[in-house]
Amino acid sequence: MSQPDQTPGAMPAGRESSADAPMVRFRGVTKRYGELTVLDKLDLDVAEGEMVSIIGPSGSGKTTVLRVLMTLERIDEGVIEVGGECLTHMERGGQQVAADERHLRRIRGQIGMCFQQFNLFPHMTALENCMEGPVYALGLPKAEARDRAEELLEMVGLAEKRENYPSQLSGGQQQRVAIARALAMRPRVMLFDEVTSALDPEVTGEVTGVIRKLATEHNLTMLMVTHQMEFARDVSDRVCFFCDGRIEEEGSPTEFFTAPRSERTRQFLSAVRAAA
Repeated sequence: MSQPDQTPGAMPAGRESSADAPMVRFRGVTKRYGELTVLDKLDLDVAEGEMVSIIGPSGSGKTTVLRVLMTLERIDEGVIEVGGECLTHMERGGQQVAADERHLRRIRGQIGMCFQQFNLFPHMTALENCMEGPVYALGLPKAEARDRAEELLEMVGLAEKRENYPSQLSGGQQQRVAIARALAMRPRVMLFDEVTSALDPEVTGEVTGVIRKLATEHNLTMLMVTHQMEFARDVSDRVCFFCDGRIEEEGSPTEFFTAPRSERTRQFLSAVRAAA
């Protein structure tokens, strides 16, 4: 992983000049799988340091937002920017063209992601898992990478588990190691995709506690897809409700959960409460 690049259309190459540029920007982003449109001309800005929760029914496009931002999927139309630079396109010969792999790698170096499944290296200890990226992707000296890894494992409450292998850790502990590993790359943006859905209810609090701490004590920009409404209400600056590949409604947690404007939003929240 690495650092940032540019935007298509009429804009010149180089960093966006506005000091108020959002950390993440989607403009007219469309993603299709054959006949199915999963993201439909999506517009979304996320400010630096903002925590945005994305909720919605299955198939609404919420996880696809994270996947295209992490460049796990290519978009069909539109533009995505990170840190004032274009992720999806680059300049070549005075023209804006689809970004190549080198450009994508450089921009997505600003982004870390935690998945539902922990994806830890099973043959490495918790400490080694957190050191691997900084050493081999960032070229950090091993001693510095070790210090960074130990600091982060302490932050997520696992300093005493640094020499344990993933198979020796509970699901909640593995997910916390995965968060520490992502943070070891020093991202400016963190993405969380249903990170508690694979966990037993009694250990979910371990992980939500870490994310809550990141939201309140660190200036990370975060996007979180979650089905946990109370958690979204508790940690978010803004909640976005997705429906049919677009944002149906968004607002502060207080206004969103207490006075939703859209009938579709009210139906969704009512169904969630009934199922709880």
